[in-house]
Amino acid sequence: MSDPAIAQAAAGAGGGLSLKELAIVVLLGAAVGAGFETMHPSAVKADRPVESAAAPPSEPSTLYDLPPVITNLGSPQDVWIRFEGSIVFDPKTLSHPEAIAGEIGDDFLAYLRTVSLKQLEGPIGLQNIREDLKERAATRSGGKVRELVIRTLVVQ
Repeated sequence: MSDPAIAQAAAGAGGGLSLKELAIVVLLGAAVGAGFETMHPSAVKADRPVESAAAPPSEPSTLYDLPPVITNLGSPQDVWIRFEGSIVFDPKTLSHPEAIAGEIGDDFLAYLRTVSLKQLEGPIGLQNIREDLKERAATRSGGKVRELVIRTLVVQ
């Protein structure tokens, strides 16, 4: 049922593409595809939904900078951390963010003093710290803080 010539080519004996040749074919295919899209944008993008880049966000939000937090870590204690961040909130629900920002900063200081260096390692460690700090900010503000933006996190 199978052709011996096809089986021989598939096995790589005579007539098969080398890794370098295969890479060139893939790159040429990608370049041709990109060229087709730029030459005929209506043919390629007709099925995509139209999104407006200037569309306003569904709910207004404001960014407020938290005071910088500088403290030593819980373990090892000779390692210091500097945290700078901002909170995102709805100005209709939180009229005086400076009061809440000070309380959130104090909360972050108390939390970062308990963190070990091992907890900060890698992208998963950073994500876990970010989630913990975001949860603390939301709890301290009564759910009025929507998001936490980490601007600077330096461990020395």
